[in-house]
Amino acid sequence: MRRFTKLSGIAAGISEENIDTDKIFAGRFLKVIERAGLGRFLFHGLRFDDEGRERADFILNREPWRSAVILIALDNFGCGSSREHAPWSLADFGIKALIAPSFADIFENNCYKNGILPMTLPGAVVERLLAEVSDPSSATMTVDLESQEIISGTGERIAFDIAPEKKRQLQLGLDEIDESERLLDQILAFEKSATYVRTPIPPWF
Repeated sequence: MRRFTKLSGIAAGISEENIDTDKIFAGRFLKVIERAGLGRFLFHGLRFDDEGRERADFILNREPWRSAVILIALDNFGCGSSREHAPWSLADFGIKALIAPSFADIFENNCYKNGILPMTLPGAVVERLLAEVSDPSSATMTVDLESQEIISGTGERIAFDIAPEKKRQLQLGLDEIDESERLLDQILAFEKSATYVRTPIPPWF
């Protein structure tokens, strides 16, 4: 997992609540387990028509938002199923940070596991940012994880909260497997010293 320290780039806004994981990554594309290349399926039903042509009115099909690295949406982003393909497709597209008033719990945890920073802000602040990033002249934002601060395109500084452990994992680029491997010596030592008790199998089993 790549380290997350400071991010500057285009932010795109989708003014919609309850964007579920099927809208982010449609179930009909759940045919692969590889993460690479999934960005082409991100928001497929919104980005493309039935003939596979880009919808000119969708934000991620327009300049400069086609190159967005930050996505802003409304309440309950990532609800629905627990499919990890949703954050996989966001990451493969290039989205590294999300802003919303709230996120679905499983989706939020999956974002952290895949190096995406989800930031929860008050609804009024999110609405203001959505309006700002709709203008190309104020669509560039900076996210500083160390200071836990967003610098909007108009220069406004907005603080965000994050659990210390989640912050550390993102800064070091560690997922759960990486965290386990850091403790490998301790795990092996425990296995050597542990006493295992064999439980008799009942005769009727």
